[in-house]
Amino acid sequence: MEEAGEPGREESGDSGSTQETFPAASSPPGLGAAPTVSEEPPAAAEKTEGEAAEPGGGSEPKADCQAGEQVNSQEGLELASTETEDSTLQTSAAKKIKIEIKEKKEKKQKVDEDEIQKMQILVSSFSEEQLNRYEMYRRSAFPKAAIKRLVQSITGTSVSQNVVIAMSGISKVFAGEVVEEALDVCEKWGELPPLQPKHMREAVRRLKSRGQIPNSKYKKITFH
Repeated sequence: MEEAGEPGREESGDSGSTQETFPAASSPPGLGAAPTVSEEPPAAAEKTEGEAAEPGGGSEPKADCQAGEQVNSQEGLELASTETEDSTLQTSAAKKIKIEIKEKKEKKQKVDEDEIQKMQILVSSFSEEQLNRYEMYRRSAFPKAAIKRLVQSITGTSVSQNVVIAMSGISKVFAGEVVEEALDVCEKWGELPPLQPKHMREAVRRLKSRGQIPNSKYKKITFH
């Protein structure tokens, strides 16, 4: 008889070896079976805790990257479309300007041709005396040296040759208007050419009254 609590021994008939059998540890009375504790590796436990604390945390950076790429692509498309629209507008504006310039040139050329044709018709209808007067008018001109000296004395600065040519042309037109008005005055008074100083003075007076000649006298306005 073996006493309770001592390990027993089993003998095998074949090998003659003796094996000792230890009884399972008995749990204290009233507590049932002892719980089985399974130990996991620290890395696996940390990974499990991280996944439980942040569910889906690994997919958020990928989603943010994809959203950023989509926004960048949309901005690129909008910028490209804006540049395309700007280039199209610039091209259309340049074409429009070219067309307008071409139309203006054609219109001006047409007007010049019409003026030349009208002038040819007018000159062909002149009498011999009128034609002589017209030729003298075309050949007449103010001396450029006198015009340059006069302009420089008024402005106090030196002027270029283009300014002298322009002022000579304006002076010739002004003299022609005064002479034409003087001829009308002579005809209305029942007199015949040549023109006299009184005709010229009356012509200037009429042109001033119509505002075609600026008043050269400076009037100082005083406030009382």
